[in-house]
Amino acid sequence: MNIKRSIVLRVRIAFMAVALIAGAIFYKIVHLQFVEGEKWAAKSESINFQYRQVSATRGNIYAADGSLLATSLPFYRVVIDPVVAKEEVYRAGIDSLAFLLSSYYRDRSADSYKRMIADARATGKRYLILNRKQIGYQDMQKMSHWPIFRNGRNGGGVIFEKVEKRYRPFNNLASRTVGFLNEDKYGVGIEYSFNEYLEGKNGRALFQRIAGGSWKPVFDAEDVKPDDGYDIFTTLDVNIQDVAESALLRQLMNKDAEFGCVIVMEVETGHIKAIANLQKNKNGFGYGENYNFAIGDQGLTEPGSTFKLLSIMALLEEGKISLNDIVDTGDGTFRFYDRTMRDVKQGGYGKITIQEAFEKSSNVAISKLVDQHFGHSPSKFMAYVEKVGLDQPLGFQLRGEGAPYFKKPGEKYWYGTTLPWMSIGYESKLTPLHTLTLYNAVANNGKMVKPMIVQAIAKGNAVEKKYQTEVIKKSIASDKTIKALQELLEGVVKNGTAKNIYTPEYRIAGKTGTAQKLIDGRYTQRYYTSFAGYFPADKPKYSAIVVIDSPKGFNAYGGDVSAPVFKEIADKIFAQDLKLNKKTSPTTYMAQGGNEFPFIQAGKVDELQLICNKFGISNHYNGQGENWVKSVPQVKSIQWKSNPTESPTVPDVSGLPLRDALYVLENKGLRVVYQGKGRVKNQSISPGTPVQQNYVINLVLG
Repeated sequence: MNIKRSIVLRVRIAFMAVALIAGAIFYKIVHLQFVEGEKWAAKSESINFQYRQVSATRGNIYAADGSLLATSLPFYRVVIDPVVAKEEVYRAGIDSLAFLLSSYYRDRSADSYKRMIADARATGKRYLILNRKQIGYQDMQKMSHWPIFRNGRNGGGVIFEKVEKRYRPFNNLASRTVGFLNEDKYGVGIEYSFNEYLEGKNGRALFQRIAGGSWKPVFDAEDVKPDDGYDIFTTLDVNIQDVAESALLRQLMNKDAEFGCVIVMEVETGHIKAIANLQKNKNGFGYGENYNFAIGDQGLTEPGSTFKLLSIMALLEEGKISLNDIVDTGDGTFRFYDRTMRDVKQGGYGKITIQEAFEKSSNVAISKLVDQHFGHSPSKFMAYVEKVGLDQPLGFQLRGEGAPYFKKPGEKYWYGTTLPWMSIGYESKLTPLHTLTLYNAVANNGKMVKPMIVQAIAKGNAVEKKYQTEVIKKSIASDKTIKALQELLEGVVKNGTAKNIYTPEYRIAGKTGTAQKLIDGRYTQRYYTSFAGYFPADKPKYSAIVVIDSPKGFNAYGGDVSAPVFKEIADKIFAQDLKLNKKTSPTTYMAQGGNEFPFIQAGKVDELQLICNKFGISNHYNGQGENWVKSVPQVKSIQWKSNPTESPTVPDVSGLPLRDALYVLENKGLRVVYQGKGRVKNQSISPGTPVQQNYVINLVLG
C-alpha cells in the first residue's frame, strides 16, 4: 500500500512538472508572438535584409592619342532563382536551357543541369549559382535570350551578377607608371595617385541573405545608383613607350645590369611621353617593372658627370670663364686636402680648353675650376643649385617622388673636399627626373617647365580638370650662358665621350655620366651610368635620360652603356615622327602605258587601298584579310601582291617604311639595326630563312 501511494505521488509530481513546463513554453510562445513579435520581426528583417555597397565603375586611363592603357571590363556570374518562373514557362524552357548551359560551360551534361535546377526549385532554394566561371558582356547578352532567361529577373529568375576586372590592353607596357591599387587602397602609379577621381562614388542597394550565406539583390525604391569614376588622360605615347622599354631591356640583358630607367619628355610642354623602369628579377632571370627608379626614392643616387652641366653653368654665370680658356689637368690627378681627384684617362689630358674638358668629361678640370672660383664661398655655388630648383621636389603628379639631397656649407658633414666632389656629381643625390628637368631647360632655351604625365581628367565630354604646362623658372641662366651650354652638349656628341652616337641624319646634344657606387661606405668598381640630352639639337622637340645601374663587362661607362640606348630611342622616334623628317621628294614610277603613280612599294593592304581610293587610283587585291602586300604596276592600275609574314621565317620587308619593317621584324623576335632613311632597300638575312630568336638583322634604307 505504501508502495502504491509512493508511485502515485511520484506520477502526480512528474505530471505537474510536465504541465508547468508545457505551460511555460506556451506562455513564452504567446509572449514572443504577440508581445515581442514586432521586435523579433524587425531583427529578423535586419539580419536577412541589408543595404549593401554597390561599387562604382572605375574610370579609364588613356594615352595621349586616346589609346586605352587601363579600363574596367564587366564580367558576370550567372545565378538563377529557380522558384520565380511560372510552371508553364519552366516546363517549356527547362530542357532547352539545360542543353544550352551544358553546351556553353562543357562541365556537366544537360541532364545534370536540369536535375540541379529542378532540385533547387523543388526545395524552394532561391539562389543557385549555375557555374562559377565568369562570362563576358557579349556572352551575357546572348544568354539573356535563352529560354526562361529571356523572361528576365522577375519572370525567369535569372541574375547576371556583375564583377569588374581591371584590364590593360597593352599588357605590361608602362605597368609601373599606370600602376595598381590593392584591396587596402594602397598602390602605385596613376591608379594610386589619381584614385580619388578614378574610383567614383559607390552606391547602395537592398540585398537579401539566403541559404549558404550568399546575398541576393532585391529591387527597392531607395536604391542609390553608383556614380562612375572619371577618366584620366595621360601624356604617354604608346609607340615611344614601347620603343623605350625594348631598347632598355636589350641593353640591360647585354650588360647583365641590375636595373635601368628611361624618361622621354617633350621639350616645350614638359609632357612625359615614356617612362620605363626595369629591374632584374629576384631569381636572377629576366627583368620586370617592379619599382619606379625614374622618380622614386630608390632612384635617388649620385648623378655623376651629368651634374657637370650645372657646374659649368654656375662658372659661366659668374663670368669666371670662357669656353676657350685653358685649364691644366696635369697627369690626370689632383689632390684636394686628403683626397685625390682622378680622370678616367691614364696620364691625364694635359692642358686643354674648358670646352674640351667638358666634352672629354675631365673630373680634374671641372673640380679645379669650381674649387678655384667658389671654394672661398661655397654658398654661392649652392645658390645656383637652388636657383634651378634641383634641391627641392618637383611636385610631380605621381606620389612617391624622391626628395633631392645636397650637403650645405657650415653643416656637420660639409668638408673641404665636398665642393670639388659635388661639382662632378658626387656627395649629392638626384632622381633621373630632376636631372632631365635641368637638361630639358637648356634645350628649351633656359625655360624650365615642370614635368607632367596627366593632362586632363574628364567624364564623357565634360572636363573636370585640365592641367596646363607649368613654368618653374622663366630662365635658369642668361641667353649667353644657355647658348654656350647648348654648344657644349652638342660638342660631347660630336667630339667627346658620346661621339659613338653621332649621326649626320640629325643633331643630338647631351652629356654622359658615370658614377662609382657607394656601398657600405666605400666607393666600388660598380658604376651608375647615364646619358641625358635632347634632339634634334637645332630645334629640340624631345629630351630624354637613360640610366643603367651596375653594368657588367669592359667599358662600363655612360658613353658605352647608356648613350647607345638614347641613340636607339632617338632614331626610332625620329623615324616615326613625320614632323621631324624632311619631306620625301615626290618620287614616282611609271606603269605600263605611261600612267604615273605615286611612290608606293609595300605596306598593309587596307592602308594602301585607303590612300589609293582617296586619290582615285585604281587598285585591286585578290587576297583576303588585312595582309602585308607589295605593289605590282598594271595598265592604269595597281595590283596588290600578298607578302605573307605569319610563317616562322624571316619576312621580306623590302619596300616597307622603317616603322612597318620594325613592327614586322621585332614581332618575329629579331633585333633590328638600320642605317639611312626612307624605305628598306636591302636586308642582311634573306627572306624565307628560319627565324632564330635574338638574331640581328641589318637594314639599309634609301
